[in-house]
Amino acid sequence: MALRKHYQFSIAFLVGLIVACLWSIERGSVPSPLGADSASARTTTITVSAAASLQNTLEAIAPQFRAAHADIAVDYNFGSSGALQRQIEQGAPADVFFSAATKQMDALAAKELILTDSRQSLVSNSLVLIAPTASPLDITDISQLRDIEIRHFAVGEFRSVPAGQYAEQVFDRMGLLELLRPTFVFGNNVRSTLAAVASGNAELGMVYATDAALSDRVQVLATAPAGSHKPIVYPIATTHSSPHPDAAQTFIDFLTADTAREIFADFGFGPIPPSL
Repeated sequence: MALRKHYQFSIAFLVGLIVACLWSIERGSVPSPLGADSASARTTTITVSAAASLQNTLEAIAPQFRAAHADIAVDYNFGSSGALQRQIEQGAPADVFFSAATKQMDALAAKELILTDSRQSLVSNSLVLIAPTASPLDITDISQLRDIEIRHFAVGEFRSVPAGQYAEQVFDRMGLLELLRPTFVFGNNVRSTLAAVASGNAELGMVYATDAALSDRVQVLATAPAGSHKPIVYPIATTHSSPHPDAAQTFIDFLTADTAREIFADFGFGPIPPSL
């Protein structure tokens, strides 16, 4: 008798549980299995396409942003600004574009591929002449290059790599472009240019000061003189196609806050000059 009552109770309990689950499904409120947290479903993931020269800095900023905004995850896509520009033009997913030059940002703006209200110039940089640490070359001024025999000079590709475009401007304005042209070894981003010099595959190279500071296998010989190239300014903006413009703007706002600015400064980036 007791067994029959227990059996009837079990059947009634199971039927009630099934009915409750069906009711929950209709209302869209079924709890996660074993009480699993649904935070992952609430996390917004944004893609940030950023210049290669920003990689170490943004990776250092990432933990600070994650601590402040646990509901936003960031996927980084690093490369030359020109390549990233083309990717966005061709429809590649990106919520934020962080360029090493205004040229690429202007090109996207002209095609209405960024939200112009979100655009701002964030940091600045400088261009330096580098050589392997053990190099015997005694150069203190870029103008000395006209009197030195060089076989391999590493530079960023002139068409798509901003560091290469700035270098081309320097050589052109100093009357060195045609003299050095036969020696150029082109990199597809500033990091590959740095690597060519650090490995000794090129006797000289032209990179950003922030990249030169990352390697103990290169030495800085000289800095490009003021006025020899356009100001090196890094603009940032939300893309027009971003499915998460609010989260993208939150990320941009964080990069303008004191915590991020201190990290940019630690890596050698400068503020935007007042005249720009």
